[in-house]
Amino acid sequence: MKLKKRRRAATIAALLPLAALLGGCDRRQSFLHPASHQSTDLAGLFWWTMGAAWIGLGLVVFLLIFSWRRANKRGIGKDTAGAKPGERFSVFVVVSLGVAVPLALMVLLFVIGDLLVIHTTEAPAANATKLTVQVVGHQWWWEFRYPGTTAVTADELHIPARTPVRIDVQSDDVIHSFYVPRLNRTIDAIPGRTNPIELYADAPGRYRGQCSEFCGLQHAHMAFYVYADPPAVFRRWLKNQERPAAAPKSAAARAGEQVFLSGPCSSCHQIRGTSADAHVGPDLTHLMSRSTIGGLVAPNRKGYLAGWILNSQSMKPGNDMPDINLSGPKLQDLLAYLEGLK
Repeated sequence: MKLKKRRRAATIAALLPLAALLGGCDRRQSFLHPASHQSTDLAGLFWWTMGAAWIGLGLVVFLLIFSWRRANKRGIGKDTAGAKPGERFSVFVVVSLGVAVPLALMVLLFVIGDLLVIHTTEAPAANATKLTVQVVGHQWWWEFRYPGTTAVTADELHIPARTPVRIDVQSDDVIHSFYVPRLNRTIDAIPGRTNPIELYADAPGRYRGQCSEFCGLQHAHMAFYVYADPPAVFRRWLKNQERPAAAPKSAAARAGEQVFLSGPCSSCHQIRGTSADAHVGPDLTHLMSRSTIGGLVAPNRKGYLAGWILNSQSMKPGNDMPDINLSGPKLQDLLAYLEGLK
């Protein structure tokens, strides 16, 4: 009995990864679970394409079986010179099912996809929406700017729910691709060029996005979140993001501010309201208003933040932030200062 139980447990353990794969264990990043009218249209196009593919496969299988049966009836190697009614019927079947029907399916998919669905996913004119967000892709993180305000954030984009938002996508280095599967199709981020797209969320929630164009070592870890907030919540969030950094309150935080401003941190990062005004890395003015760090590689909590400061290369190899050698007291002071940036 014990042996049978062990075998059963081993079988279940072996099948768990397959079950997770087949079950689509994470729906956070699937266009087949749409949260906008654009993604709904894209999901519909997928099912139309899938249906056409199955019809095409069925036709191919039918023609193979039909040809095999006709060959058996005639006999292999039998002289078939001269046109016969059965052969004319065979030609009709091949031309109609092998050429005409597949061509009609391809034309139908072209009309649905290129003329209807793609049109609904395009960005509106710049003056047709109340909100525009500038998105800049970096290796390997995303920067979000809100024109008309001083708000700048990284890896977490906030938009009002049930509101069309124009997204102007750019790149600071190589080609990236901005993609939020549950909200819209992908759009390339190309150096020296701006490509627009629209984001619209049917309901408040958090939607995961990803760079979908291979862009280097940490391409797979170039992810971000889109927070669709109720409009009133979004307005409060944006108003807070416009403010400069709050002055440190405790002695440890004040000492940590000096560690930040006098060390290598200020040569790469900006904190509005201080002398730190660099733009190599993310703006840290409201660092603790974000839930993650490093392009979603870790939660934004004290222990992870300390590990990122001391040895970011162990968490995200190849990123531009060097390891910073700080003594225990200076590290704690710096963390006290950063934790006040809300």
